[in-house]
Amino acid sequence: MFVRALFMLLLALNIGGACWLAFANRPPADVAPATDPGVPRLELLAERDGDDHAELASAPESPADLANDQCRRFGPFPTQADARAAMTALTPLTKRIRVREEHATQTRGYWVYLPAMPTREQALATARALAAKSVHDYYVVTAGDQQNTISLGLFRDQGNAERRRAEIAALGFSPKVNTRTEDLPVYWLDFALAGAEPPDLASRVAGAHEAHLEATRCQAY
Repeated sequence: MFVRALFMLLLALNIGGACWLAFANRPPADVAPATDPGVPRLELLAERDGDDHAELASAPESPADLANDQCRRFGPFPTQADARAAMTALTPLTKRIRVREEHATQTRGYWVYLPAMPTREQALATARALAAKSVHDYYVVTAGDQQNTISLGLFRDQGNAERRRAEIAALGFSPKVNTRTEDLPVYWLDFALAGAEPPDLASRVAGAHEAHLEATRCQAY
């Protein structure tokens, strides 16, 4: 009986010692400092407060600042590359500058024609009448929205188109002149001057012969 009790006591002591070794608090391992002494800790933007984020954003100009600015627009330029080249030349003179795209209707030429006839046969008969009066530069449209129309020429210059119309009208026909247009993108520079406007500002942009400078209302951008 005594031997059995001694055995149970030793077993309990062994179990207790094993548990103490397994669960006892261990001293913390040495941790290397995140930075050298005297150097501020590196802080990620994601760790910063919302107020700090606001400080990083560019604050727009106040209405009072805009009221004191001198703003201009310069253009139009036919391509974005032309506008970018002008922007490079003018940027040193500005507080802020941007390229802005607009769409403009531009004249592409003038079309002289005889309006569409009701039938193909009538269009061909009119064409023969033109040929009989020594008019040979015409074309009978055979398909599409202008079918049975007789084209008498496309002209870049309006004066030439009007002379052609008068020439055909003198032969007893009733030609029309239609202005051909196209909607195309054009590009402008909007900017606020950094100081007084130089008298030669526009001439500083090479090749901008058709561009012009205008005063405009200041905007934040």
